[in-house]
Amino acid sequence: MQAWNIEFRHLSVGYGRHEILHDINAVIPSGAITVILGGSGCGKSTLLRHIIGLSRPLGGQILLGDRDIFSLPSKDFRQVRRHMGVLFQDGALLGALTLVQNVVLPLSEHLRLPNALLREAGLRVLRMVGLENFADYYPNQLSGGMRKRVGLARAIVAEPRILLCDEPTSGLDPVTAARMDALLLSMRQRYTDMTIVVVSHDLASLHAIAEHVLVLGEGRALFAGSPQALESSQNPYLRQFLQRQAGFGEASLETPANPEITSALKRWLDS
Repeated sequence: MQAWNIEFRHLSVGYGRHEILHDINAVIPSGAITVILGGSGCGKSTLLRHIIGLSRPLGGQILLGDRDIFSLPSKDFRQVRRHMGVLFQDGALLGALTLVQNVVLPLSEHLRLPNALLREAGLRVLRMVGLENFADYYPNQLSGGMRKRVGLARAIVAEPRILLCDEPTSGLDPVTAARMDALLLSMRQRYTDMTIVVVSHDLASLHAIAEHVLVLGEGRALFAGSPQALESSQNPYLRQFLQRQAGFGEASLETPANPEITSALKRWLDS
């Protein structure tokens, strides 16, 4: 399987007339783990939606394996998307299906295979994420970390060329987050030609898994390169982010509350 890189050329994305990211020029290298880093609301997940093809850019191009996905005919575009696997932020499992049924959904929807073969495929990837023994459980019977692992199993069941992970460690305790990082590293070793993109603001995950980093902020790409180069950058925004400095800007805690609201609130609390 040939690895695909992901290239952004003068890419601008947003919703309607509201531009979130402007003139992004960067390459996510093939066959490696790239972490897209940035603060909340900086456009990380929006960029991911555009890579998947769920939203069209306001301008510029996204190339997957040197093919501009938004200039392809519909049939070719759908064919390219078959080579993507997505781990959604909350797992996005269907509550009425068992874990193994959730995992094989990409196969059962598109391939005419006997149920026994589908179950075998599902058990194989559940085994890879350590959940084979829970194959016949339902999502509401699992912890949040387990649901994310099932989501990862579903994302890789078709062995995609590109694996996209939206905040895989969000909401997890440190130990469970470290296990998710270890799983992604094991996928990197198992599928050496897979391009893995992880959207995150988790600095611990960055240090654990990143081979390449793209940092978004202030509506643009602030950095693209190795984790080592990122650590040595003197860019003020990057230093603030990496050192977890607050940077409230113009925010103020000194603005007094309206006395009328304060009085009404006190009467309600004391009633």
